[in-house]
Amino acid sequence: MIIISDTSVITNLIQLEEIEILKKLFEEIIIPPAVNEEIYQIPSQKPIIESTPWIKTIPVKDKDLFNKLLDQLDKGEAEAIALSVELKADLLLIDEKKGRKIATEYGIKITGLIGILIEAKHAKIINKVKPLLDKLIYEIGFRINPKLYNRVLSIVDEDKK
Repeated sequence: MIIISDTSVITNLIQLEEIEILKKLFEEIIIPPAVNEEIYQIPSQKPIIESTPWIKTIPVKDKDLFNKLLDQLDKGEAEAIALSVELKADLLLIDEKKGRKIATEYGIKITGLIGILIEAKHAKIINKVKPLLDKLIYEIGFRINPKLYNRVLSIVDEDKK
C-alpha cells in the first residue's frame, strides 16, 4: 500500500504525541522533500522525523505536473499530489480544502487528520477521539467546524453526555 502525506497530518499527530498511529495503520508513509522541509520548520519535530524510519522522503520526478500544481497550491501540497499521481498512491493524507479538491480531481483517494483519528478508533489503536479533538482545537489551534466535531463524535460513538 502506498500512502503519501502532506505536512498537516504528520505535524498535528506529532503535537498530539500520536505519530505512531500512522505506523500502526499503514506501516510506511512517503513524503516529498517539500513536506520534509515544512515539518523541519518546527525544530522540535526534526529529531522525531529523523528517528522515524518508516516515514520515507521520495522526490517528485514529474516536474511538469508539480509546476502546474504549484500555480494553485503551496510547494508541499503540490509535491504531495504530484508524487501521489506519479506513484499511483492508494491514499493521500491531506487536510487543506483546496489541496483536497485538486487531489480528488486527479482521482486520488484522500483522508485527513480527522479521518485518521476515526480510523484509529475503529482499529482500536486509540480508545477515544474526543480528547484528541479537544487538544487539537484548544491547545494546538486546529480549526474544526462545530457540526463536523459533533458528527465525528457521533461516528465514533462518543457523543453521549
